[in-house]
Amino acid sequence: MSGERANENRLDAGACEDPLLDVSGVFAGYGGTEVLHGVSLCVQPGEIVSLVGRNGAGKTTTLRSIVGNVTPTAGTVTFHSEDVTHLPAEETVRRNVAFVPEERRVFPGLTVEENLQVGHLGGGDTATRRDPEEVLSEFENLNDYRDRKGAALSGGEQQMLAIARALVGGADLLLLDEPTEGLAPYVVRQVEELVADLNDDGTAVLLVEQNVNVALELADRHYVLDRGEIVYHGTSEQLQDNEEVLDRHLGVSM
Repeated sequence: MSGERANENRLDAGACEDPLLDVSGVFAGYGGTEVLHGVSLCVQPGEIVSLVGRNGAGKTTTLRSIVGNVTPTAGTVTFHSEDVTHLPAEETVRRNVAFVPEERRVFPGLTVEENLQVGHLGGGDTATRRDPEEVLSEFENLNDYRDRKGAALSGGEQQMLAIARALVGGADLLLLDEPTEGLAPYVVRQVEELVADLNDDGTAVLLVEQNVNVALELADRHYVLDRGEIVYHGTSEQLQDNEEVLDRHLGVSM
């Protein structure tokens, strides 16, 4: 039955010709509660793609299903043409997928430098892998506080550290879950610039973002998720011009 529904619910995933990430008809949830109902999307090398939707739509569950924190009950997840659907998160990360969760999860008792050194121990073998000292030189605010413990950092600094830690681990694909949530506007702009710079350096990004304006500013394409199903896919221009989708599924107007 779930396979039939996957076919019914699957929209055109953007017709990725050679996807870096391909999520096809994924059903997933927690215990007996199904959250995703046949989610399909794709990310090509070098793209920034956003996944937007109201709270509770299933955005975080989608990212967790991709990285391996949640095992799909149906459907497939492929990365670099390899089926990673049932791999644990540590194995997915070794294949150069980095996940920065909404809660950031920096080590509160470790300094900025120590957090980066720990991040460097994991990850995979990729050209985007960075040395901790190199990353610190690019993050002035972190370099200034390299001896400060994670618990003493501001929310924006913790977000920067979480992304920096993903960089030292190496990532061909960066999964970002609500990176601007709770941040001051000027810090949001810093995060936007950072994500754009990472993408310019060759890292593809799948961005979950509650702030639709941030998603429209950063991403090449957008998927709208509502109640565990992809209900819309389009470019920034197409999404901006679709008042019905913006109002009905995102609760915003342009």
